[in-house]
Amino acid sequence: MVVTVSTGVGLPGPRRPLGSGERIRHWYENELGWPTAPGPRPRLVVGVRFDVLDVPAEAGHAALAHFGRAGDAPAFPVAAQGGRLRLLVAAGSAQELPGLLDWLEWGGLPLGLAAIGTDGLMDAPPPPGHRPTGAPRACPGPVTSPGAAVWLRPPEPGVEVESSLPTLSAMGGRRRSVDLARLVNTVATQCHRVRLRRARTGPAAASRTP
Repeated sequence: MVVTVSTGVGLPGPRRPLGSGERIRHWYENELGWPTAPGPRPRLVVGVRFDVLDVPAEAGHAALAHFGRAGDAPAFPVAAQGGRLRLLVAAGSAQELPGLLDWLEWGGLPLGLAAIGTDGLMDAPPPPGHRPTGAPRACPGPVTSPGAAVWLRPPEPGVEVESSLPTLSAMGGRRRSVDLARLVNTVATQCHRVRLRRARTGPAAASRTP
């Protein structure tokens, strides 16, 4: 005789697959330990693990190329979105930027530089290799919509990102990145050069500049 005993405990249902945005949040929060903000699209909370130096793309690329030619290519993460580059710098750097620009004698000039710090947000670029739900597998590389944030140099899981971020105290062998003052001065120089070049060539040439 077989007796069936009911425990009253139901089996859990199948786990719902994570959506594209949820997978992005999961990667940042669990792989990198970076906080994200609630909302319809994934955004990173700035001012906790890093601040952001937001610069015009043309000047940002020129600044990074300058460091590369000098044999001192920065290792910090860099993202791009909407004609801007976002250079990740040490937390607390945003509040230093105005005084730093004055000290470097760039204060008051229309450079187009901005800093995002405490209580700020930035769109979260998809992780390397991420594909939105429903994207064709045959499509190579990450799939993003026009104007979306993308990583030019992504952070690496398992690597202490803070050790690569530019800071005013980047001295000795402990850090692997450039000093924040040197980075800001180089970026400001390139911003100034771009502005002067566009002023000489006029609005028509500036509109053709990618």
